[in-house]
Amino acid sequence: MFQDNPAKVFQYLVSGAKLLLQPGLKRFVIIPLLINLVVFILLTTWAVNTFSDYYSSAVEQNDWLAWLILLFWLFAGLIALLVYGYTFNLLTTLIAAPFYGFLAEKIEQRVTGNSAPAEPLASLIVRTFKRELVKLWYFISRGVLIFIAIIALFFIPLIGSFGGLLISSLWSAWCMTVQYTDYSADNHQVAFKDMRARLRQKPLSSFSLGGLIILGSIVPVLNIFMMPVAVAASTLYWLDHHQKGAATTPSIL
Repeated sequence: MFQDNPAKVFQYLVSGAKLLLQPGLKRFVIIPLLINLVVFILLTTWAVNTFSDYYSSAVEQNDWLAWLILLFWLFAGLIALLVYGYTFNLLTTLIAAPFYGFLAEKIEQRVTGNSAPAEPLASLIVRTFKRELVKLWYFISRGVLIFIAIIALFFIPLIGSFGGLLISSLWSAWCMTVQYTDYSADNHQVAFKDMRARLRQKPLSSFSLGGLIILGSIVPVLNIFMMPVAVAASTLYWLDHHQKGAATTPSIL
């Protein structure tokens, strides 16, 4: 039986990347990659220009505090990278959701020989988009609570900044795991609440998978290719360890 061992999660990313190179799967990757490329160019250009302008303005107005401003902007830059990675994922997955659903289905068929029940294309697109809206509401509603907690922590000396960064990192990792494993779950019409309950059964592995996806998402250029790999890896993870289901337990997550 699979143990909650985060060290094994990296294998799913490697195996997922290899799967995408196999004949028959590439066409389900090309369109999402093109979408990722467009979003990457627009978002990265905006983020770099905005961050550079704010930093230059702060230094010019307070040059005698340049060293302190540098420390602040280094910390702010780290937070900005997390926000950048999360925003990049959010935009690309919302736009490319139907393609990722197809990709998860084809990977399942390739690995297990089985696939989700057949469904008309129009019905699949509508269902997938509705599911993305459900996830978006979940991310926003829980994210507001997380944001309030982080702001409150900043008023605690010494541990406040570290605690805020830790919580934001864990939340981002959880969001990534939920986002990408849900394609397989949704293909089998597993309820969103039940899908999250299954992921909670292996918390270390679930957070580790999302953490690796986040790391790939904050690296420019690599993040263009990370999304399809994340879909493949999360599909393998879901099929191996969460497909059969688990007891639903109350949780904010």
